[in-house]
Amino acid sequence: MIAPRARFMTPQHPKKISSIAIATSPTCDRSQTMWFCLICAIVLTFVVISTGRAQSPLTQPDWPRFLNDDFSGSAKLTESAPNSIASLNWKSEPKFHWALDVGDGYGIGVVRGENYFQFDATNDSERLRKIDLATGAVKWTRSYPLDYRDMYGYETGPRCSPTIAELDDESGDAQIFTYGVAGQLTAWSCESGNQLWTNSLNEKYDVVQNFFGVGSSPLIVGDQVIAMVGGSPDDQQALAPGRLDRVVPEGTLMVSLDRSTGDVRWTGGDDLASYSSPRTITIGGTEYLLMFARDHLWVLDPTDGESLGKVYHRADILESVNAMVPIVDGNRVLISECYDAGAAVYDINVENDRATFETVWKDPEGRRRSQALRSHMSTPILHDGYLYACSGRNAPDSDFRCIDFATGEVKWTALDRRRSTATRLGDVLLVLKETGSLHIVRVTPDRFDELAVWELDFAAGDRPALQFPCWSAPVIVGNRMLIRGDRTVLCLALPEHNPS
Repeated sequence: MIAPRARFMTPQHPKKISSIAIATSPTCDRSQTMWFCLICAIVLTFVVISTGRAQSPLTQPDWPRFLNDDFSGSAKLTESAPNSIASLNWKSEPKFHWALDVGDGYGIGVVRGENYFQFDATNDSERLRKIDLATGAVKWTRSYPLDYRDMYGYETGPRCSPTIAELDDESGDAQIFTYGVAGQLTAWSCESGNQLWTNSLNEKYDVVQNFFGVGSSPLIVGDQVIAMVGGSPDDQQALAPGRLDRVVPEGTLMVSLDRSTGDVRWTGGDDLASYSSPRTITIGGTEYLLMFARDHLWVLDPTDGESLGKVYHRADILESVNAMVPIVDGNRVLISECYDAGAAVYDINVENDRATFETVWKDPEGRRRSQALRSHMSTPILHDGYLYACSGRNAPDSDFRCIDFATGEVKWTALDRRRSTATRLGDVLLVLKETGSLHIVRVTPDRFDELAVWELDFAAGDRPALQFPCWSAPVIVGNRMLIRGDRTVLCLALPEHNPS
């Protein structure tokens, strides 16, 4: 177990301030005592109000899955949050709470209440740790053996975040599901860390190793946990490594398992897996599954896995991959890739158990300079009709941009030549460049309005530096931000109000 570095400052309680003042006051008459008590009461009231304002949480306390529970990549503000998050004191250096050393892998963790859960790999094992969100202390660690080697030399560890789902009983417990780089899906108890069940889906469905292993977060729908698998006939294992163009699917793109037992409920979708994560979409009052797989965007029935329809979207080269999670607004869906096809927006309708895909707009294939959005690893943020996203395959040709969701018109571009991820907090975006700097940007289609830059790639005091690559979007809970670099997760405080 790797011990985290932690530092957490607790503000002095206002009652202690008043009791010390009274205990050390000189003997005085009744009139002086009354004035003294009045002054103490005023001071105490001011301290309580000030302390309460500073400690009042800006966002909801939970972040239970990748991109949050509504797949938006946005924090949910509390009623006590100010109308404009941009008015906070972003110019000040972020307050550092603690740092957690992490092993191999690229995913950031999830949060339930006062606990942060990090999934990574070390010493040929994948491990899940429960971390005290207030102090950074490790409460428990659970692990299992891992046999995986990346064919392109990337880290041997999970590529995705766990998923938390509450239990429908009075125990107060919840399940947390991890999906490892080699295809091991495991259910754990959030409270005790006990393993409830585990299932090696790569072995069960003869999955031919994808370029970078498994990289899709599990999805909870009712009493099911649904995972992207993409298995093949057993004889496909004899193919040369990396020749996915020769691999034949076998109807197991998606696999549904019983949350309680791990037993398989159904399989569906005739495609290979991607690095995108499945999500839900509601059309005509009915909930469906939406998956951006290796070759197609799919719509499935979540009750039995029946395919309702698909549309092809992939660059016609061996090495291309699909990775972003589909963006949904009503029945309108955006998908994008960075290799050749770019982006497409469809209006999806379902009638008589068949899905139709009406094109709203689509990037010209093969004309990268003319494409509106080339999403690679990160998922865009949709807010008030505009997309905010990293566009480009790698550092030389990437930027951060704003796109009109309805038309595909690019409104502005910025942060040229570096990849990034983003999380929305009210009317600001926290844009994390892969090199470790965090850019605070106002959410507006008018211009790139940068409020501040935090150079987290440099150490400051007790706070260690983030190291390349920083490929996970920040997580925001309460008044805290969790930000991951290659070997470290930082826990920082959100800023307070600007002094009046």
